[in-house]
Amino acid sequence: MAGERVLELVRTLEQEIVTGVLSPGDRLDEATLATRFGVSRTPVREALGQLASTGLVEIKPRRGAAVAAPGLKELLEMFEVMAELEGLCGRLAARRMSADEREALQTAHEACRSCVQAGDSDGYYAANVAFHEAIYAGCRNRFLAEQTRTLRNRLAPYRRLQLRRVDRVNESFGEHEAVLAAILDGDAERADRLLQSHVTVQGGSFADFVANLTVADQRQTAS
Repeated sequence: MAGERVLELVRTLEQEIVTGVLSPGDRLDEATLATRFGVSRTPVREALGQLASTGLVEIKPRRGAAVAAPGLKELLEMFEVMAELEGLCGRLAARRMSADEREALQTAHEACRSCVQAGDSDGYYAANVAFHEAIYAGCRNRFLAEQTRTLRNRLAPYRRLQLRRVDRVNESFGEHEAVLAAILDGDAERADRLLQSHVTVQGGSFADFVANLTVADQRQTAS
């Protein structure tokens, strides 16, 4: 029972971090969380420890726990690795996806289209995650999918920042369309290349990303 409670806490806090309810740098006070969830501090401490092991939370002596807030250099390194992992998922998916998995990918893509047409950026973010999840499933490599998902979750708050750039949602959807075509064509090399480009922060988007990151840091400091 205690283990189930810890797992529930982990899932709830992870979801709040990934969706932006909790922002990088936010403190995670054990007493406050224990009161909120109606539990003792022990399961809260265990849950925070598990989240720390995945990189979503940082625990520092005498300062307690907080949502992880990596520096710019570390962020760029993570995006670099993320691009490679996503590319490999796409490469394998193009070779291994079943007919049903290809259909699921197309369905996820159409959900993205609906959000773009409706101007629903929050809905697009959720649909975007589902699109990538369909690729992970189609790569038929559970370990690769788990590692990619773990890193994607760590970068989720910053991926959301990317979508704030003017017209980025439309650009992202266009990139998805090209990735979808490559996978359906069974072109592993093209799927790999397109997904790496889709994830990488580079060129003008890099400057915009840093600008948005700076604004987010200022808001966090002000609060």
